[in-house]
Amino acid sequence: MATPRVFLARHGETEWTINGRHTGTSEIPLTPRGESQVLASSRSLLGPGRLIDPSRLSHVFVSPRIRAARTYSLLLPAGAPANTTVNTDERLAEWGYGMYEGWFPAQIRENRKSRGLDADRPFDIWRDGCEDGADGSKGESAAEVKHRLDTLIAEIKTLQGPHMRDGKGVDVLLVSHGHLLRAFTKRWLGLELDFPIQMILEPGGIATLT
Repeated sequence: MATPRVFLARHGETEWTINGRHTGTSEIPLTPRGESQVLASSRSLLGPGRLIDPSRLSHVFVSPRIRAARTYSLLLPAGAPANTTVNTDERLAEWGYGMYEGWFPAQIRENRKSRGLDADRPFDIWRDGCEDGADGSKGESAAEVKHRLDTLIAEIKTLQGPHMRDGKGVDVLLVSHGHLLRAFTKRWLGLELDFPIQMILEPGGIATLT
């Protein structure tokens, strides 16, 4: 009897994925290769008898960014079944990078060092979060990201909890971003965001939690 699962789908490659720039609120489309990555996952992992059986999907939550919406449309080209609830959800938006939006990791470290920050330890987004931008863009702290993810996790566990042993199809699919899905995984496991574990989810890839 299948235990309810949560599937994590990372959006496909973008130009900023290739060069390593922090991509939060910026609306960067998928590259042709990014679309091919998602289509490959869809063909191999979605369908009756495969890892993700659409008939067992109870809810789909999608980040509001266009790269995530496009990924969802490629993963389920026929759309979700009629009995599946599909929501665009701000809780799955990528980490708010604020001042660091569009920056390379080395730029962040150099800028902070020039202002006398991180003298005793290197910058770590999981612990230090991000600063607000001069343009008013919001830089999220780890605590803020943790809070919004915890509310989503509580919602999913309320949905799935009564059906742990009855075989009912209450799988959940999340379509989101690299940093955010790693943060979600840590919180699903009950870990703080600065807990040091290595997690890799390639663009267009899918991971499973249960």
